[in-house]
Amino acid sequence: MASPSTAYQGGSVLRGLPGSLFQLWFLGSSVLILLFIAAPLASTIAAPTWERLVETLVDPAVIQSIWLSMSTSGMAALIALIFGTPLAYILARHEFPGKNVVESIIDLPIMIPHPVVGISLLSLTGRDTWFGTFISDLGVEIMGTTTGIVSVLVFVGLPFYVNTVKGGIESIPPRLENVSRSLGAGRGHTFFRITLPLSWRYMLVGMIMCMARAISEFGAIIIVAYHPMTAPVLMYERFTAYGLGWSQPVAVILILVSMLFFLLLRAFSLPKRSGI
Repeated sequence: MASPSTAYQGGSVLRGLPGSLFQLWFLGSSVLILLFIAAPLASTIAAPTWERLVETLVDPAVIQSIWLSMSTSGMAALIALIFGTPLAYILARHEFPGKNVVESIIDLPIMIPHPVVGISLLSLTGRDTWFGTFISDLGVEIMGTTTGIVSVLVFVGLPFYVNTVKGGIESIPPRLENVSRSLGAGRGHTFFRITLPLSWRYMLVGMIMCMARAISEFGAIIIVAYHPMTAPVLMYERFTAYGLGWSQPVAVILILVSMLFFLLLRAFSLPKRSGI
């Protein structure tokens, strides 16, 4: 532990720090971070010629891949809404042994390398496994199908949805639900009449974040379903087959789509708490 005299000397050094140097550090760091993110994206957007960009926009393969990315990402967000909301509610409202383990499992898809996600799904659903045989008998195929793509996107997008909705439900005072139950309403009635109206914005933001994460997925998709091609996979193929010039227009479209998602996220961002 630092002695009082050492702490005093340290405080003296901080008090002697010029305010202009402090402001220069903050301003300079902020500008560098913005440039670090914006400069590569701006150079990508400016790279393709207008003719090539228009040619890419009307390319049926590009249109199909973007639609596939959008539709499967939307489906993943819908699945996250239906199946992730109950889990988010349980984590927000209940304490139980092993809760930290459950929360760590939910966060795992954020941490683990994306090809591991694809390998894990195939390890479970491969035709040489009992579960793979079971779902195959039901007519469900994962490898090389849209179902496989949606499975991957749900896997990588769920943490964003569950954590967002969990935080939203935690911000709602439990006493409102307790009052509802004390007046005779059941748990389901209380959820749909009290919790849902107060947390719908968090759910919407969670779905947008889930979609935004899903639409950029690449590493797991190329293992589970290289075909049909999503937009990131198509961009990768054009880069490896034709070079940078033919992949940039697709990249521009993906950047613009991602920007649209985050503009939506800002538009629906949560208002300041008004003290419920």
